[in-house]
Amino acid sequence: MKRRPTRILALSFAFLLCLFSFSACAAGGEDSVKERLRAQYGENRVITEGYDAALAVDCRSGVFVGRLEDGVLAHKGIPYAKAPTGSLRWKPPVPAPDSDTVREAFYFGPSPIQSEWPSEVGSYYPQSEDCLTLNVWSNPGDDSENKPVMVFFHGGSYGWGAVSDPLYDGHNLIKKFGDVILVTVEYRLGLFGFIDFSAVPGGEDYRESGNLGLLDQVCALQWVQRNIAAFGGDPENVTIFGESAGGGSVSLLPLVRGTQGLFRRVIAESGSVNLTYSKEECRLLTELLLKETGCSTMAELTALSEERLREVNEKLNDYNNFPERDGVVLPEDPYAAYAAGATAGLDLMLGTNADEVRYWIYEMGYYTDLLDGLTIYRHGMEVMLENNMSRLSEAERNAVDRFLALQNDRRVWNVSALYTELLFRLPALRQAELHARNGGRVYNYLFTYPGADETVGACHAMELAYVFDNLDETIYTGGHVDPALAETVQTLWVAFARTGNPRTESLVWKPYTAGSRSTLVLGETVETREDLGKEARELLSPLLGHYFNGCYSQLSLFVPHVFKLAGLFLAALLAAVLLVCLTVRVFRCKKRKAQDP
Repeated sequence: MKRRPTRILALSFAFLLCLFSFSACAAGGEDSVKERLRAQYGENRVITEGYDAALAVDCRSGVFVGRLEDGVLAHKGIPYAKAPTGSLRWKPPVPAPDSDTVREAFYFGPSPIQSEWPSEVGSYYPQSEDCLTLNVWSNPGDDSENKPVMVFFHGGSYGWGAVSDPLYDGHNLIKKFGDVILVTVEYRLGLFGFIDFSAVPGGEDYRESGNLGLLDQVCALQWVQRNIAAFGGDPENVTIFGESAGGGSVSLLPLVRGTQGLFRRVIAESGSVNLTYSKEECRLLTELLLKETGCSTMAELTALSEERLREVNEKLNDYNNFPERDGVVLPEDPYAAYAAGATAGLDLMLGTNADEVRYWIYEMGYYTDLLDGLTIYRHGMEVMLENNMSRLSEAERNAVDRFLALQNDRRVWNVSALYTELLFRLPALRQAELHARNGGRVYNYLFTYPGADETVGACHAMELAYVFDNLDETIYTGGHVDPALAETVQTLWVAFARTGNPRTESLVWKPYTAGSRSTLVLGETVETREDLGKEARELLSPLLGHYFNGCYSQLSLFVPHVFKLAGLFLAALLAAVLLVCLTVRVFRCKKRKAQDP
């Protein structure tokens, strides 16, 4: 009997942990979405007979025959590396070998292995460990020579996502801007792409395993250098861009050895070098993998079947690592690398959305019907805040308290504003400032146009439909879009890719400097603001050295907010028990009185 209160408290913690989890045991999403994605699937076959030479592109790795639709030529599912399977599992990618084989390029390649999840529509597309493919969109009706090349890396917390997601389809953008070539890239995710084996026997041969997804991206960019001219693209004018994990990727790629000359410009949407893990943070996923598989050496791990690893990934997808500050592929202090001039010679465009972290209201709502997403989100944010505050000095905690007091809104939105600054906006501004100090050209934006749901506002990923001109994809916008703003966004992005100078006929975007701190606001009005959010920058920038990254899977539940919730739960339970006892007693009393003569 003495163990009951402890057991109830432990169950309360377990319940809260389940609620705070983003995706384990998640519902698979709507059947119609799955059917839509799976209907797109096909296997690109070798062509042994005649084909339309006008649709074929002769690359070093083969001849690929695409499909022409409404004036846009798409080549999909082109392998840029050997399959990372067998002896190549958890190894850096090996470039696709030279070949003269003729193949179809009609269908996207498989998605990287991941858990199916409603907000990552590409997760419903068939998956495989053999996923290192890319897609190229071009407009043969535009006879421009040496077209600028835009290479896109998708987001998804480095554990989800795929370019088969209709949100990333390049047709509309290239139909409108035919003088540009668009490339979208798959890369390894989760425990296939970001896991540290340095402490596992045999791991000395897997030194780069913490950042394989980034090395996949480098390999794709090398393929672009060797082959994009065949599509009409200029290998000397390549812009890499991405959102969320993709924005983090393109922020990190200039820091990876051997990437110099692979690209000229960078557009990082809602992602930065801040979205990385230390070696300590990466340790948990490795330990869980060993425990779940019963393996103890790299030889045993590499002998596992893809199907077994797929099952394990389903259980461990919540514990995905971000890129590792390992001192091997990435520096241990990426900000210091920016300060030292690692991005010299590049043009940068960095930006965020006004309500970034409110995106996770939806994410938490997908997990369970027991509570609505906002309720889970509100308590989860408090748990994260108390964990993070415990790492701060007194002066840093005071700065956080002052920032929260300045917001003057409901507590949940004050904390949301804090994490939008710490996880997204301030890291982007730090990168911009360091690049500008070294004489680099950099532009900063803030996207403020909200979707249909006022609760999430202009949340994370809201701008993607605008960038790709896929306004019919309403997963984030809810259909509340501004076509004129979309036209402006696309024109700016493409102009930047062309020349490094984002502008329209009526709009001149001023570079960000340490003096002006100019930000272009993209919302109901498009305007330039000087030193936007100065108070937040001055109060919170000193906290960036902590690399707060939203690492929810390793948060401690032994914090005051959880104790408070557990206490309320126990009090409610006790009150319910007392009410039942009182009701039973009253009923028995009435029954006895009725039986008395």
